[in-house]
Amino acid sequence: MAMFWKMVAGGLLFTVGLALLWGQVEGQRTGRDKKEVAGDSIIYLGQERDPWRPLIRTTANLSEITNIKSSFHFRTFDPEGAIFYGDTKNGEDWFVLSLRDGFPLMQISKEDVLVSVTGGLKLNDGKWHTLEVSNEGKFVILLVDGLSGLEVGMQSKQTQEVISGELRLALGGILIDKDKLIVQFEPQMDGCVREGSWLNLSIPWEVEAEELWLCYQNIQPGSYFAGKGLAVFNTSVFSIDEDRGFRVEFWGDFSQMDGTILSVKSSQDELLFTAAVSNSTKEVIVTSKAEKIAVKNSFKRLLITFLKDLVKVLPDEDESKLITLAGVVSDPGYFTTLREAQLAIGGLLGEGIGGSHFLTGCLQKIQVQGKDLDLDLSVKHMSVSSHSCPA
Repeated sequence: MAMFWKMVAGGLLFTVGLALLWGQVEGQRTGRDKKEVAGDSIIYLGQERDPWRPLIRTTANLSEITNIKSSFHFRTFDPEGAIFYGDTKNGEDWFVLSLRDGFPLMQISKEDVLVSVTGGLKLNDGKWHTLEVSNEGKFVILLVDGLSGLEVGMQSKQTQEVISGELRLALGGILIDKDKLIVQFEPQMDGCVREGSWLNLSIPWEVEAEELWLCYQNIQPGSYFAGKGLAVFNTSVFSIDEDRGFRVEFWGDFSQMDGTILSVKSSQDELLFTAAVSNSTKEVIVTSKAEKIAVKNSFKRLLITFLKDLVKVLPDEDESKLITLAGVVSDPGYFTTLREAQLAIGGLLGEGIGGSHFLTGCLQKIQVQGKDLDLDLSVKHMSVSSHSCPA
């Protein structure tokens, strides 16, 4: 066990929180046309790609490792995602650190032993935390801000072998088949790392993307739209009750937004509904087929309820401001259409790159049918961050 932690995980020291800065990390091209960055670079983990694919990775000879401590800073508002991975023997023995429900989750495979442990303090509060993982005999101990976090023991019946060969490290993904994981989780992590020090190695990391995004210095919870793209869901994933209706709710400072907040299109490509905010006219415009109504954008909450005979649009909680539209529900098969439609957050469905209707701004919270909506589960543009906005 001690050998495994020396060769794979060593001690981890990291900080949890999140930031986004739509800049790029400076790097150099390798002879294999792969960009390389230093291990202590500032890296945003949420870049769009195959969600299990690491953002950066490196390989070292085990004979080069002289220090068993690894460290990096990390912060996030995201409750779930892959952070750090390491393995030996080409993935036969491996270690994964992630978050699940906001708690740190460690999973380890060593010879004939599989172990997972989760718990301690929730780390997705947007603050910087210091975590340290150390190996003491048969136990792996996680400290959070200097206090006891998690402790796990491992003992194999097999004879300990001297491990040689290569060690692989990766950030933001894993290098094994996800089916090998003991505990499954959603891999995409709207988070940021910086100041990495990996087993005292000075070797560069290979970048699996064209460019690496940096991080905002200050962040707040929410979903940020940079005016370049949207997030799309099939409405079939939601429970749409004809009697109770279909509720979509947004929180944020609408006076600081511009562009389409919500659009709904049928499977036949018919635009059923849009809600857009105009920074120039200081209005939110809701459109349902031939009907269009505008209201001043000086509110912080917008509730849209699709019922079988009308659509209700309620800014804030002031019933005197209630807007009703009936045009969208004139078709008797309307609710069947709605159950098989596409719902887009942050843009007009069908709009191409560079379109003028993409949303710019921060939606502090999004709910569908009274439940928080995780944009990581959507098909979304890489410019959309799921859990954080620049403060």
